[in-house]
Amino acid sequence: MLRKRLQRMIPSAESVRSNRSLRWLGPLLQMPWLWQLTRRRVAAGAAIGVFFGFLIPIAQILFAAAAAVVLRANLPVAAVATLITNPLTFAPIYVAAYYTGSALLGQNVSPEAAAAIAEGIDLQGGFLTRAAEIGKPWIIGLIVFATGGALITWLTIQGLWIGAIKWQRWRGRRRSPSRRQGQP
Repeated sequence: MLRKRLQRMIPSAESVRSNRSLRWLGPLLQMPWLWQLTRRRVAAGAAIGVFFGFLIPIAQILFAAAAAVVLRANLPVAAVATLITNPLTFAPIYVAAYYTGSALLGQNVSPEAAAAIAEGIDLQGGFLTRAAEIGKPWIIGLIVFATGGALITWLTIQGLWIGAIKWQRWRGRRRSPSRRQGQP
């Protein structure tokens, strides 16, 4: 039942294979383990996606897909999990990463740098310039968010999956005796 729900939610193998940015993976996309909905592969795929979603502001899906292939994780889950950073969450996450990095490094927060992050990093050419202005605290914060987010995601999916299986088994055992009562 859990697998059926996941299969409805994630992209199909055909839709991922037809994606222009992933065509370069070619024959690797034919590997069956990239599409398996097992607890370990789904948890690994989600953790990879969250990691690259936080860490890399450009071409996240590309890096997550490559890592999923190398680490034998579920590819569609890795691609979808990169969407943790999107136009709505981009600025708050990056500002929080800057504040976190500043706190870890013991530096004072620069309101100008925080404002630059909140305005958004221009991905058309000013990315490296803005990244250099914001500097070390922002990068340290992103590394902390990416690593922590990936770990939390992996543990959460592992726990939820195991909990769902135990719940289904418990419900099955609970229903079994009531069915038998009507039988002679």
